[in-house]
Amino acid sequence: MFKKIALASCLFVAAACSTVPITGRRQLSLVSDTEMNTMAAQEYQKVLASSRVINSGEQAAMVKRVGQRIQQAVEMYFRQQNQQAQLEGYQWEFNLIDDKQENAWCMPGGKVAVYSGILPITQDENGLAVVMGHEIAHAVARHSSERMSQQMAAQGLGTVVSTAVGQSPTATQSVFLQAVGVGSSLGLLKYGRSQESEADHLGLIFMAMAGYNPDGAVQFWQRMDARENAASPPEFLSTHPSNGTRIASIQKELPEARTYYKPR
Repeated sequence: MFKKIALASCLFVAAACSTVPITGRRQLSLVSDTEMNTMAAQEYQKVLASSRVINSGEQAAMVKRVGQRIQQAVEMYFRQQNQQAQLEGYQWEFNLIDDKQENAWCMPGGKVAVYSGILPITQDENGLAVVMGHEIAHAVARHSSERMSQQMAAQGLGTVVSTAVGQSPTATQSVFLQAVGVGSSLGLLKYGRSQESEADHLGLIFMAMAGYNPDGAVQFWQRMDARENAASPPEFLSTHPSNGTRIASIQKELPEARTYYKPR
């Protein structure tokens, strides 16, 4: 009996796995993209409604420009791989929020927010592409879905979000907000090392495909690393560890990223 249960469990886990693009890592996936995207759209609107969104000016235009170029790069990559279905249901949005937080994030479905406080660290459009490419990569790699799947399994909420919402809506919403990792006000869980590495890797490629110089990622993370030693580290670093090891890994990945880079 034990062997049958163990076998059934293994088959279930195998069936509930997906593959991260580019890296090929297998990940737990108990939550559908439709469910994640729907919840993300709802929570994103709540964030915008409670924030001061900057809709005009060069900085707001830059955020939308960088976001749209990376969006096009992501869509191009999936077309080339004949995997357009993985982006089905994406309704991209790129907004600049007037807030001193040195932070940015991307919810499932392409819901991006950049806080004005991080712009002095990004310094220019290329630096902003490093940040937005990294955050969009988290969404494209389904890291939030992976974390929510892990948390739901650990808390025994089941494998169907709609059922979990009916049984325990507050608990399910809490798990989702933790999983999306959008900062101290919502996300409470840190991305794992493998997820951070993947976001760095994919982000470099997506920004390069969008026509931004991936070499700028080293300078950006060096600036973030210097900020880590400040009295009040950026909120961005609370879920994004920045250190020599990370920079060294990015340097090793740059030759691959440069093959995608065509200046505009």
